Amino acid sequence: MKIRNIAIIAHVDHGKTTLVDAMLRQSGAFHAHQKVAERAMDSTDLERERGITILAKCTSVVWNDFRINIVDTPGHADFGGEVERILSMVDGVLLLVDAAEGPMPQTKFVNAKALKFGLRPIVLINKVDRSDARSDEVLNEIFDMFVALDASPEQLDFPVLYAVGRDGWASTDADTKGENLAPLFERIIAHVPEPTVDPAAPFSMLVTTLEYDSFLGRVLTGRIQSGSVNAGTTVKALARDGREIERARLTKLLLFRGLQRQAADVAHAGDIIALAGFATATVADTISALEVETPIQADPIDPPTLAMTFSINDSPYAGQEGTKVTSRQIRERLWREAEGNVAIHVRETETAEAFEVAGRGELQLGVLIETMRREGYEMSISRPRVLFREEKGEKLEPMEEVLIDVDEAFAGIVVEAMSVRKAEMREMRPSGGGKTRLSFLAPSRGLIGYHGEFLTETRGTGVMSRIFHGYGPWRGPIPGRRNGVLIANATGETVAYALNNLEGRGALFVGPGVKTYEGMIIGEHSRGNDLEVNPLKTKQLTNIRAAGKDDAIRLTPPRRMTLEDAITYIADDELVEVTPKHVRLRKRLLDPNARKRADRAAEAKAENA
Repeated sequence: MKIRNIAIIAHVDHGKTTLVDAMLRQSGAFHAHQKVAERAMDSTDLERERGITILAKCTSVVWNDFRINIVDTPGHADFGGEVERILSMVDGVLLLVDAAEGPMPQTKFVNAKALKFGLRPIVLINKVDRSDARSDEVLNEIFDMFVALDASPEQLDFPVLYAVGRDGWASTDADTKGENLAPLFERIIAHVPEPTVDPAAPFSMLVTTLEYDSFLGRVLTGRIQSGSVNAGTTVKALARDGREIERARLTKLLLFRGLQRQAADVAHAGDIIALAGFATATVADTISALEVETPIQADPIDPPTLAMTFSINDSPYAGQEGTKVTSRQIRERLWREAEGNVAIHVRETETAEAFEVAGRGELQLGVLIETMRREGYEMSISRPRVLFREEKGEKLEPMEEVLIDVDEAFAGIVVEAMSVRKAEMREMRPSGGGKTRLSFLAPSRGLIGYHGEFLTETRGTGVMSRIFHGYGPWRGPIPGRRNGVLIANATGETVAYALNNLEGRGALFVGPGVKTYEGMIIGEHSRGNDLEVNPLKTKQLTNIRAAGKDDAIRLTPPRRMTLEDAITYIADDELVEVTPKHVRLRKRLLDPNARKRADRAAEAKAENA
């Protein structure tokens, strides 16, 4: 059977995974009465809850005697490392663009990677049934983007299709509704070339993804570059420098068939396969026959721009909820993550209880933390910090391209907020429907924690997209959080009577009956300084002050923070305590006297400097 390997790339929420659902259904990958979940490729709990693709996944469909291997890729910029890896094992890309939003920063990022690999994209303008669709304008914007990315004449001559992935149809004309996805399948077969492989050479394959299976162990996925391989064969793994890592017998050879991985006896050049049997081989290694000496070249991945410190949980409630609380267990889990996720780097720190984890953004690291807490880990997380560079004596910092769509009434307040964060406005233009599109180049450190404030300022109507642009000169100091925090001065359960008296001091993060401890942050102070408060204070009952004399206490609902909100909210002297059941904010030093000594030492150091 002839093979076509294609990746679907797009900005987040432009409809990649929904389109794959329709392709699987219409190609007969599902039985007629088979019940399949919506967005079937989003297989993990986190992906389903958040509605985004986090991990790249493979599937395949059969259409007119052609097997089309499809790779569904993440759309969020933080998971760009997944996209960069899988482009090396496909021969074409389907570039999906929303008919109303047009090319977004992530669209430009993934398309630049595809063009760099020499791939010729097929452009699919999706959601053409939207009331605010502007297909012709979007097509012009896509062409301008290709020109700006130095596309070759062959790449500029891209075919265009119009579709509604949710309804399962595609058409070559924007004004004509199609009947099914047949035009898309036919265009893929005609436009995407056959895999450029060597069937006669010895077996070799570049590993592009790694996962762990409780029965099979390490499962390595990639495309066979040359030759064929049989299950049970002994092969070897080569590092990027040509060094042999290990030899192993293939205990399992798996092919992607629909949503399933089926065991096979043999696989040939061009197939995308998964292998089991290796103990140490990882992403970017070459799996090959024993006679092969030269590894397949692996393209470098863009470096991480953000780092956090993961340390053991040393709060008074440590070990009460989690099953994995030691530094050894945290270390093993982080190193295992770094092996399979090439966009994450882990290194030891000066202390044995803490590790520095670097990644692409808050969302990527937040997903890692959320995954670990669901696995039973307890830990403390520091505030994110950007990774600076120094070239020729000049300090450089990571810069991001930010695209914002807001109602015209909120454009002014957004421009003001971004200017405070040292952002440089590149473009401001109306985008239709009473909305304005703003484009900025902003330092990454200025955007940490801004998303929540942005949603508040735009009444939840604004849409912000970010993508790493490159390193630029340091933009100078950026003001941080303006408000101090309310810090509990005792350990116990909060009392409604005490919280009612504290509401005048600022917004609370906890309600009544919540376990707190000394040094835990329970709210935001209305002023700029930190304030120690007692959330456990009860009403003193006497024969004059009876329990039922006062009116019933009505508390304002507390401000609940998600994990990402908490990570970006804290200051440098604060931590986020993460357990399987709770996310708590706390001071790094729980003892108030220790905090005062640290403040005096910092002041003395600043004076001497």
